Amino acid sequence: MERVPAVRRRRLGEELRRLRDLSGLTSGEAAQLAGWHQSKVSRIETGRSGVRAEDVAVLLDVYAVRDRDVRELLSTLAGHGYQRGWWHDFRDVLPVEYRDFITLETGACRARSMENSVVPGLLQTRSYARALTRDVMPGLAQSEADALVDVRITRQAVLHQADPLELWAVLDEAVLRREVGGREVMAEQLAHLEQATRLPQVHLQVLPFSAGGHQGLTNSFVIFSFPNTADLDVVVVDHLTSSLYVDRKEDIAAYTDAFLRLSDRSLPREESAAMITDIRKEVS
Repeated sequence: MERVPAVRRRRLGEELRRLRDLSGLTSGEAAQLAGWHQSKVSRIETGRSGVRAEDVAVLLDVYAVRDRDVRELLSTLAGHGYQRGWWHDFRDVLPVEYRDFITLETGACRARSMENSVVPGLLQTRSYARALTRDVMPGLAQSEADALVDVRITRQAVLHQADPLELWAVLDEAVLRREVGGREVMAEQLAHLEQATRLPQVHLQVLPFSAGGHQGLTNSFVIFSFPNTADLDVVVVDHLTSSLYVDRKEDIAAYTDAFLRLSDRSLPREESAAMITDIRKEVS
């Protein structure tokens, strides 16, 4: 079973508990009306266990929730928790947090990404991804490293599907000038970024060194947005050995404001593409 990320289970549980309170029912009464044990309602409300979209529908019927938008939102939060994603085949080499990240990325309609060190995974070439994996995790077995590279390349399908993910990426100039894998690998990667700037679903900006210090220097982060409502937005902040998932509205607002400020300080789309071309010519 592929799990729904904990951050979304928690949000779903909070909303279901609020609706139960509004209905005037106790958790025991709700469970009895649903034909369940009380512990199941408690586990759902605390986010300790996943829940099928069908079970969400049962609870919404018990709480007499008829609002179509609310029902659709909570069904989206339940997501595809009981369906296997393609990444299930790589579960032996993927940490749970990475699987959560892919689940969010696959279900999102837009990603706003601030990168201060490396090319975003969705825009990496295989050679760049291989070199980066080798450098960051030198003790990894070759088979595991190859599997991680395969995962990174497979993830890129979200940019080319029928309803593609919209990617808005701000890259620090250091991302373009750090020669991961050597000059040949980097030249290929920069050429790939040039092509990406021409994709309608990709908005790529470069934050030049001349912009000075900025809020993105301490950590890279991604803001995922989902269909139907902004209430589902999730921020993922990268750390050396893990990722932090942020879903409090005030924190999401702060990261969104930071991203927009960084975008304002970055080069426009056309000038960013021109800088990528110039650096690629320097490396080639």
